[in-house]
Amino acid sequence: MSTTPSDTVADAYEIAVLPGDGIGPEVTDAALAVLDEVAPLHGLKLEYRHLRAGAECYLDTGTAIEETTMAAVGRAHAVLLGAMGLPGVRRAGGTEITPQIDIRERYRLIASIRPSVLMPGVPPVLHADRIDFVTVRESTEGLFAGRHDPRSADPDVEHDRMTITRATSEVLFDIAFTLAATRRRAGHPGRVTLFDKANVLKSQAFLRRLFDEAAAAHPDVETERIYIDAGAMLMVREPGRFDVIVTENAFGDIISELGSGITGGLGLAPSADVGLDHAVFQPCHGTAPDIVGQDRANPVGMILSAAMMLEWLAERHDDQRCSAAAAAIRSGVATALESGVRTPDVGGTAGTSAVTAAVLAAISTK
Repeated sequence: MSTTPSDTVADAYEIAVLPGDGIGPEVTDAALAVLDEVAPLHGLKLEYRHLRAGAECYLDTGTAIEETTMAAVGRAHAVLLGAMGLPGVRRAGGTEITPQIDIRERYRLIASIRPSVLMPGVPPVLHADRIDFVTVRESTEGLFAGRHDPRSADPDVEHDRMTITRATSEVLFDIAFTLAATRRRAGHPGRVTLFDKANVLKSQAFLRRLFDEAAAAHPDVETERIYIDAGAMLMVREPGRFDVIVTENAFGDIISELGSGITGGLGLAPSADVGLDHAVFQPCHGTAPDIVGQDRANPVGMILSAAMMLEWLAERHDDQRCSAAAAAIRSGVATALESGVRTPDVGGTAGTSAVTAAVLAAISTK
């Protein structure tokens, strides 16, 4: 995850915690329990600032995220976000409230980084021995660029727009190529694949030209360009061919969900929304209001998002304690899943609390 490095290791890291709605608070509590277990083992001090935002906040206050909360997000070293939004809470135009997108736009969190990894103990969805790639989704423009545009004056027609800019795309591709180089050092192929629709849309043809410029600046990194529809098919037929996929906002939203699906489901999937100076870490799943309070939510995606947060802090502050703590979390999750402690969404019978306890036990034992 490419960021602008900070100069010093922090005595304590302030983490803004936004549990959100639905199962968000449940999985957030699980992730905090894991962080509280692993941090002292590696000499880390984490200070949490609990903040409110989301659909319930909107119902109570008329605002999905207040300005004081938004400002506090910007002051924190990093942000943990549970899940936000509820199906029945919508604005006048029919769209759900999305404070997580407001945060992305406010702090220019250009890249949404979403790993897709087939983990030990998880029943495979495809006939594939190994799946391990990352989708880097642009997250501030593309087909989401016009979400604040006025509604059409014609009651029988509505429009959305796709906007691609050089400034944003250059940062996006820098993050993707830097990630590929990092993965190659860790034994991965280090290949960057662009998913686009350059054969039809002029904005996508422009995106491909910008990608070609980035590729020319990184001649040591292997690249390929695939149309998004063909790419979706290949993710199912040949998932092992991909290492780093980079794409436009809406395409990335869909493709990263497909990546979660072929590796066991959204409950296992973490993500990071990263800019040059700020980052938000959250599971890929939604608020799942149908299972709230039933001890059925899968906490793994949120726990692994916390591990991604520690890895980002390690890079930003050159703090190897954070790297070691993140590795311990990943190992604990793998041990718990391989032992068969899984929630129903991935073929198990364990509840949220049991999975969390298994991860904690694996961390403390090791």
